[in-house]
Amino acid sequence: MRPLKEQHPRQGSVAGEKLIVFVKAPLPGAVKTRLAAAMGAEPACAAYGRMVATLLHQLQGLSTVELCFTPQDAADEIRRWLQEGWTSSPQGNGDLGRRLQTAFERSFAAGAGRVVVIGSDCPAVTTRDIFQAWQGLRTNDVVLGPATDGGYWLIGLRQVQPDLFQAIPWSTERVFAETLKRIRQRSLSVQILRELSDLDTEADWRAFLAARRNGDGTKT
Repeated sequence: MRPLKEQHPRQGSVAGEKLIVFVKAPLPGAVKTRLAAAMGAEPACAAYGRMVATLLHQLQGLSTVELCFTPQDAADEIRRWLQEGWTSSPQGNGDLGRRLQTAFERSFAAGAGRVVVIGSDCPAVTTRDIFQAWQGLRTNDVVLGPATDGGYWLIGLRQVQPDLFQAIPWSTERVFAETLKRIRQRSLSVQILRELSDLDTEADWRAFLAARRNGDGTKT
């Protein structure tokens, strides 16, 4: 097997593969509200900024990346996170499902064939995870990365699947299970990736800092 570094998109990207990262503008009071309840709005905002910076640093080898941001007028705040060749766009209106569907629709309409979306609350994600998802989409309709809280940290598609985003109980422990149920009801093929944890609580944040001090930036 060729080393992962030799599969680096900037050294020969595969046409049609795209990664979208959903991010929020780092504004106190608007990000990491559960963390803010324990730490305060300013420290929680700073923590979110560090999470995003860590995640994007680990993804810096990828060239086909779009930062999909909220709120709509946050382009200036997001610009500092853009790396060479990356793009950005607003998430648009609606609940999370509507915004996810819009992101996929826009990407497929622009010619992408294997599209992966991740959030910005899981700094353990690496390029290896993204390559695995893209590879999985060569033979599967859907790729999902389950989160320990019952949601998912990644979803990948090779064509629009609106039923996976409509009337989902977002922000609950039922998101992954309900999505998987719909996948099976529609006889879609799916690949499940490793389980990871979002950083939502003060305990999560302290564990993240401890892992960083120990030199393990991808520890969950």
